[in-house]
Amino acid sequence: MAKKPQILKEIQNKELPEVNYAYQKTISYSQMSMYRSCPHKWSLQYKDGHYQNEQSIHFTFGTSMHEVIQDWLTTMYEESGVKADAMNLEEIFQEKFINLYKEGYTKNNETHYSSPEELREFFEDGVAILDFLKKRRKQYFGNRGWHLAGIELPIVMNIGNNLVYKGFIDMVLYHEPTNKFYVYDIKTSTRGWGAKAKKDENKQMQLVLYKKFFNEQYGIPLENIEVEFFIVRRKIWENSDYPIHRVQLHRPAAGRNKLNKANKILDEFISDCFTPKGKHQDKKHPKVVSPLCKWCPFNDNKELCNKNISS
Repeated sequence: MAKKPQILKEIQNKELPEVNYAYQKTISYSQMSMYRSCPHKWSLQYKDGHYQNEQSIHFTFGTSMHEVIQDWLTTMYEESGVKADAMNLEEIFQEKFINLYKEGYTKNNETHYSSPEELREFFEDGVAILDFLKKRRKQYFGNRGWHLAGIELPIVMNIGNNLVYKGFIDMVLYHEPTNKFYVYDIKTSTRGWGAKAKKDENKQMQLVLYKKFFNEQYGIPLENIEVEFFIVRRKIWENSDYPIHRVQLHRPAAGRNKLNKANKILDEFISDCFTPKGKHQDKKHPKVVSPLCKWCPFNDNKELCNKNISS
């Protein structure tokens, strides 16, 4: 195993501010994204505390896949590629997938939220993804000069007004020859991202904000930070005119203009939702009616949201 550069030791040993939940509130990308989609839903969940126990096969699959990929890469960079290649990823994935489903089943009042057929389909898709990754490891993850800077690397930043931005970066790699850091967010998708998803400002904002806070928290120059979505596909088109891989890489624009836009969105969210002392604004937040309402956990609760859309 290569000697760990000093800059990585500094990042991994960085002391982060403690959050005093007695008077500080935390905000995150997921909060901001929800607020931009429907301010009323954000208000119900984060302001009024109506947390919904949402269980889905997509969440179970996505979390399991994240953990297996992260474990595999940790072994590869912290130990060796040989040990990573020797890992039985199918067995590890199966164990995580089953355990997470059992946890979800318990949280869901011991009610199944998937069928045996669907579970089998998702499991087989996961095995196909992991098999592809092992075979193409060197195509996506280099060894020479590359180091693992962090898995689930924490972001904890005091941003004023008794507010703390909190999040976790899925994976950060460091390329020593160029002194560049690569910030990754791992996504699971049915067939990958099309043009619409790639242009979705809400999606792009996640990595732009991570770049901003990675720079501010760890002191890494913006020009030394690259961001990329690492998207794994459950399904691939069998009869496509061109080869489609299980992995799709998407590098969103994250230059000065996008950073300024992300700062503006963050500032607008804070001013809309919080007072200068960090308290929630005492006002109603509007509903946004869209096709997404069908999947909202508050859709069937007329007391909390009278916009009951069932078809």
